[in-house]
Amino acid sequence: MTATETIAPPKVKDRKMLIDGKWVDSVSGKTFETVNPSTGDTICRVAEGDKADVDLAVRAARKALESKGWRNMAPAHRGRLLNKLADLIEANAKEIAALETLDNGKPIRDSLTGDLPATVSLYRYYAGWADKIHGKTLPVAGPFHTYTRHEPVGVCGQIIPWNFPMLMQAYKWAPALACGCTSVLKPAEQTPLTALRIAELAMEAGFPEGVVNVVPGFGPTAGAAIAHHGDVDKVAFTGSTAVGKAILKASADSNLKRVTLELGGKSPNIIFADADVETAAKFAYFALFFNMGQCCCAGSRLFVEDKVYDQVLGLISERAKKQRIGDPFDNATTHGPQVSQEQCETVMRYITAGQKEGARCVTGGKRVDREGYFIEPTVFDNVRDDMTIAREEIFGPVLSVLRFKDVDEAIQRGNNTMYGLAAAVWTKDIGKAHRLSAGLKAGTVWVNCYMVTDNAAPFGGFKMSGIGRELGEYALSNYTEVKTVVVALS
Repeated sequence: MTATETIAPPKVKDRKMLIDGKWVDSVSGKTFETVNPSTGDTICRVAEGDKADVDLAVRAARKALESKGWRNMAPAHRGRLLNKLADLIEANAKEIAALETLDNGKPIRDSLTGDLPATVSLYRYYAGWADKIHGKTLPVAGPFHTYTRHEPVGVCGQIIPWNFPMLMQAYKWAPALACGCTSVLKPAEQTPLTALRIAELAMEAGFPEGVVNVVPGFGPTAGAAIAHHGDVDKVAFTGSTAVGKAILKASADSNLKRVTLELGGKSPNIIFADADVETAAKFAYFALFFNMGQCCCAGSRLFVEDKVYDQVLGLISERAKKQRIGDPFDNATTHGPQVSQEQCETVMRYITAGQKEGARCVTGGKRVDREGYFIEPTVFDNVRDDMTIAREEIFGPVLSVLRFKDVDEAIQRGNNTMYGLAAAVWTKDIGKAHRLSAGLKAGTVWVNCYMVTDNAAPFGGFKMSGIGRELGEYALSNYTEVKTVVVALS
């Protein structure tokens, strides 16, 4: 996408759900609106799934799992299907990116040059893994030939969030399909459109009927039905810690289905005085305000050493004031709306709480006076560790800046949270960097960078930030069962 290229919002017809290779209405006949967050207008109506629809989708996924066409498909052929899906997404890049921006509100340049190529790359990465998933021969005692097989875990319920809809679909589908599983996917009710469009492309790519099913709907109905279903072998969920707990309980109450959870965060981003301060401040802004603060690994607690605190605070505040807030289809826009009215109101309540508890709002703090769910990039000074804005995940454009004095304090306060998804350290002292990397309780620690991810690098959290890892070879273990075979030789 060039600086002068313009992509218009697409026109979207009402959408059905995909079950067993067919586009169908919900059993109840219900639909729901999906809304353009930059205007508040309805985009279209989408079939609303619930327990009855989930039952049908699970039945279709089970049938496909046991069918010879999928069970006996050569792993390399599964890889070719994933590569074909990647090709089709790439061939329809502008349309899908525009659909993502329309439904989610993120700037079009982020959708087209960030999320979409990352999605394509992820499908291609796991396409390459499809024929490389294998067990081992084990040198056991006695006259026995012993080996392991890695077999598909089975029917997978996959529930994805609204902040990166098409990329999160790839996080779930790509490793599951590479391993030979089948899927019942529930996209977030705020952003179902790219999931449904990519499902169309999966059918065009040649995936057998029932291998992928998409049931749009709401968490308490469709999501809960997946979590409680006795014929779902595994649930993969990305979203809030509260919902993750509910899914874990549902697994225990039903069939002890396998569960992986990628949940919330309150990630510490730690800048030392010996860092390249201007670069650190630039990326500290990105670490929180990218995607309007709607990132699970956002660097929402910015710890800055005393000696450079005022300098960093000034640099970030000035950057916040210069952002172009507006229509996400305008190439000049750098800051779009929050995803929904509900999320917008939640963020504003946190801003009010920060002010009431004594934090100083350096810049921002208000809704933008225009249609849609826009909030100014907001920076808080004088933040204490016990304040609401420093403890709870806001999932919006609100940065808390905190002072610290030394390494021990940075580690102790950085770990003073129930979360442990990510952290970052900015310093030119390599010893200090390694000490912090070892001491911080987080699934990912970035040193002199932020939010650098790769298909090969595992991603997930410590503590209440989740269970399991996504991406890389590690994600394959989420979708396979290990079977030991022992053969007597005499």
